[in-house]
Amino acid sequence: MHDIRAIRENPDAFDAAMARRGIENASAEILELDEARRARIHAAETAQADQNKASKEVGAAKARGDEAEFERLRALVGEKKAEVAEMQAEAKELDQQLADLLMRLPNLPMDDVPEGEDEKDNVEIHRWGTPADLDFAPKEHFEIAGVKPGMDFEMAAKLSGSRFVVLQGAMARIHRALAQFMIDTHVEENGLLETWTPVLVRDEMMYGTGQLPKFGEDSYKTTNGWWLVPTAEVTLTNLVNGETVEEAALPLRYAAHTQCFRSEAGSAGKDTAGMLRQHQFEKVEMVSITHPDRSRDELDRMTGCAQGILEKLGLPYRTVVLCTGDMGFGARRTHDIEVWLPGQNTYREISSVSVCGDFQARRMNARFKPEAGGKPQFVHTLNGSGLAVGRCLIAVLENGQQEDGSVKLPEVLHPYLRGKTMLQADGTLA
Repeated sequence: MHDIRAIRENPDAFDAAMARRGIENASAEILELDEARRARIHAAETAQADQNKASKEVGAAKARGDEAEFERLRALVGEKKAEVAEMQAEAKELDQQLADLLMRLPNLPMDDVPEGEDEKDNVEIHRWGTPADLDFAPKEHFEIAGVKPGMDFEMAAKLSGSRFVVLQGAMARIHRALAQFMIDTHVEENGLLETWTPVLVRDEMMYGTGQLPKFGEDSYKTTNGWWLVPTAEVTLTNLVNGETVEEAALPLRYAAHTQCFRSEAGSAGKDTAGMLRQHQFEKVEMVSITHPDRSRDELDRMTGCAQGILEKLGLPYRTVVLCTGDMGFGARRTHDIEVWLPGQNTYREISSVSVCGDFQARRMNARFKPEAGGKPQFVHTLNGSGLAVGRCLIAVLENGQQEDGSVKLPEVLHPYLRGKTMLQADGTLA
């Protein structure tokens, strides 16, 4: 959420930043509501002062036997009391309208975020690895002979409908091994705190990270009011919801492996083949809570953590900075990491790492207490995939595929597979 005081003090700067995200003259309605709200507050305070003054004079008029003045003052007290209640109610309603408007506006991009309308305008900043020069036509993951016995979309459709999968045998085991490898790396090498969190959350947690009120249709809600998390960003970031932490405790760095659920309401017809875009999937999420002065450096650190997973797996990738038109709602700057998929002959997103500044912290009222003293300040929050487990499975299968339908598995996974090194063409591990 945005700071109303900053908008009030420099509306031109706010409008210029919002214009980069395609929203023109954003401050006009905000300032109109703010002015009306402040006018009602001032009117309520004035009426309250008049009420208090009249209340004091009522007793004096009664004591001196001035019944006419007594009745006039008593009526005035009642009138001012009603006026106070009316102005306070109107101010409260305007305050809610203002809060709702601010909640629906996206975050302001950093100055160094490239201008653009969509993914075509994203800017590559890093590339690692060279796609293998295969001497056969590579297949997509679900077409590989060794994969087919353990990846069942028809059974999943019978159970749940489209965009689900049943993994069995070697596929389920490799999928689990990838998640364990990611968590172990983030904890043992990257210094993140392993955390296990619920996948059902309250409304206010979804508001805190920005999924509500604008994007409710992209998530699932139970009949008794819980939301299924679209990502562990929701739970990990909200660990500091309403909290004031000591500055010395920062940064707080978390990692969680969870199920994630997305209705994908806004992406009908996109990437429906195979496991690329599912309603239910697993992800290892990273979240950092930092001092405002160090959040930009933390973005680079988290990006490196995600890239490191791909490098250990030997998977070629590239990293891009998202342009203003492609950036997510709550982000100030986002690095997308795209892994090479030979079956599609292209790079596809496998991680998105974003710095949100104090945007989420204001929604959550999450602060830190400065060591030097003074008023508590809002923390900065960051989040990123480290990585999406299903998409990583796709990349491992497609990059390791052999002409005979078997798959050579990354060396770092061998210990998690009890020494197995290959997915054979019949779907078994060897």
